[in-house]
Amino acid sequence: MNTPLAERLRPKTLKDYLSQQHLVGEDGMLYAQIKSGVIPSLIFWGPPGIGKTTLAHIIANESERPFYKLSAINSGVKDIREVIDKAKKSGGLFTAKNPILFIDEIHRFSKSQQDSLLEAVEKGWVTLIGATTENPSFEVISALLSRCQVYTLNPFGKADLEALLQRAIEEDELISKLNIELKDTEALLRLSGGDARKLLNIFELLVTSFENEPIIITNELVAKQVQHKAARYDKTGEQHYDIISAFIKSIRGSDPNAAVYYLARMIEGGEDVKFIARRLLILASEDVGNANPTALVIANNTFQAVSVIGNPESRIILSQCATYLASSPKSNAAYEAINKAQQLVRETGDLSVPLSIRNAPTKLMKELGYGDDYKYAHSYENNFAEHEFLPEEIKNTRLYNPGNNTREQAQRNYLKALWKEKYGY
Repeated sequence: MNTPLAERLRPKTLKDYLSQQHLVGEDGMLYAQIKSGVIPSLIFWGPPGIGKTTLAHIIANESERPFYKLSAINSGVKDIREVIDKAKKSGGLFTAKNPILFIDEIHRFSKSQQDSLLEAVEKGWVTLIGATTENPSFEVISALLSRCQVYTLNPFGKADLEALLQRAIEEDELISKLNIELKDTEALLRLSGGDARKLLNIFELLVTSFENEPIIITNELVAKQVQHKAARYDKTGEQHYDIISAFIKSIRGSDPNAAVYYLARMIEGGEDVKFIARRLLILASEDVGNANPTALVIANNTFQAVSVIGNPESRIILSQCATYLASSPKSNAAYEAINKAQQLVRETGDLSVPLSIRNAPTKLMKELGYGDDYKYAHSYENNFAEHEFLPEEIKNTRLYNPGNNTREQAQRNYLKALWKEKYGY
């Protein structure tokens, strides 16, 4: 039998589907939609090998709908139109059970390719289910995104993956015939990087390479038989996450040498340059912030530039940005400020905005005191007038604490001069 283990074990029903209980558990939104048969167009977002394709198949099976599948890697507008034409003939206009069109790696479709889906989704000729490992907000056009519900699929936990291995040992028609003792799992899980498909394929490769039984799976055995084959960069697996993590931490740690090394690893491995640029854009604000505000400008320009230029020249722009950010002073004060502010909002709820700074567009609002006693800062010396802007219940709360660097020390001194002891600067 040539069918891979991952395919043989692919669940056919929701009952057999592993994990994602926030979606398919009895309280999950997707569970309710599947059971009702009213299924909107969907985008599944999550890392590789966590069941996006499987879930699309299950939705089609449980709702008894025709299922069409395209891969964005090797499909174009012509392929999309052909499938839509077939879908219109098999359902769509005159039945509630629209055919499902599943598009794997939908983020790889160009704008024109995504545009070609709009009419079919809008008119209900198909129910679109797209799968992506990239943030749909960046990679799916807004017109298509507005017509779909986005569901995030979470990575598998250790217990999920171990349960999957146990299922293979007990239920697979070939593996269950072998005498296997699963003594250790850590090495297998580490090699899989949380990708269930990869885990099962590695496991099958491992257990079918032995002639004698019992087969006792240990970390040492896995390292000896498999691990040496997994050293190169895999942009869809564990290395993808390890290398980008090392890249970000090297920049955060002000080491441009390590940063450009890990950048080279990703470029040589074929990583998407826009993915790298997005991470640099986030880092510029999260880790450099107001210690060097120009960092965000450069990172944003880098993202725009690589989006236009592409490979191979983007490597130069990415290198400039990475080394610049690594060599910049660091501050996470803005990042910490929004974290504290959001936590405060969650704890205190909807507090009333002070009347003095409320908008007063109507006569009634003016009569109720909206905007009374507001001090227009530009009417005062140094464009500042002390005023209470926070709700009464949390007044004097300091959320932004400037970092210990030249620029933010200047900010701290400026704020201290204005607010005196109010916020403890």
